[in-house]
Amino acid sequence: MIRIENLTKSFGAKNAVDNVSFSVERGEVLGFLGPNGAGKSTTMRMITGFLPPTAGSVSVGGFDVVEAPLEAKRLIGYLPESAPSYPDMSVRGFLAFAAEMRGLHGDAGKRAVARVVDLCFLSSVLHQSIDTLSKGYRHRTCLAQALIHDPEVLVLDEPTDGLDPNQKHEVRNLIRDMGRSKAVIFSTHILEEVDAACTRAIIIDRGRIVANGTPAELRAKSEIAGAITLQLAGAPDAAAKLAALPCARKVETLGAQLRAYPKDAAAAAELARSVIELVSREGWKLEALHTEEGQLDEVFRRITLPDTVKR
Repeated sequence: MIRIENLTKSFGAKNAVDNVSFSVERGEVLGFLGPNGAGKSTTMRMITGFLPPTAGSVSVGGFDVVEAPLEAKRLIGYLPESAPSYPDMSVRGFLAFAAEMRGLHGDAGKRAVARVVDLCFLSSVLHQSIDTLSKGYRHRTCLAQALIHDPEVLVLDEPTDGLDPNQKHEVRNLIRDMGRSKAVIFSTHILEEVDAACTRAIIIDRGRIVANGTPAELRAKSEIAGAITLQLAGAPDAAAKLAALPCARKVETLGAQLRAYPKDAAAAAELARSVIELVSREGWKLEALHTEEGQLDEVFRRITLPDTVKR
């Protein structure tokens, strides 16, 4: 549904987006991650036709966004960065206007407004002017206009920005549910949203894709993925004996706990078996043991921070 090939956007001598290629299929929710200034919003503006690319191409539903812009844009629902709207309109008036702009007139427009009001929990503010709304409700109003025509493709730029924890939970659930039948791409810098809503994630840094995979695949890139963390009672020589295991790369002491790291990803299962066998053989009193899945924030930080500031 979305296909991007060698996409580049230059502003003077700076490449904000640098030779980026990826695709998003129907039934997929793609999280687009990156630090501030990485090129997330610029990429989304090119997908929606808001900005022309310097080089490369974008197609939506088989339509090139530059060569067939109307056909492509009919398929897209777009929530831009900072959720722009018309502040002097009421919520109902703004959504009715958005429906008209999408070709939904009369009863069809009324049904569309009622549907998105229910989806985005806007009934309590329906008659308020947008400039009187909280940031969260303004954001939800702009999300509702993106959904008004039930698009096949959703492009959402930080859709949970400004929402309280309950509202974030509602929007993440909505994105996940819509992703079963649509192609969804949304940008975020909140890593917990990857697990909450995404089937796949891309990390972009300085205009280039630096990681692409499912949440589990990205976590597997973490330094602690596959490590065994355990807590023992009365085993002063445990750290040395764990470090002597052939499949262990190193052992750390973390307060009352020990953490053994596998030599590589392939050695993780062997390390788990070896640690359990060692505990049994030595007769140590085991109080806790678990295998680390890996941490997305550690992967994100390691990939996107310059070497000079990494810790």
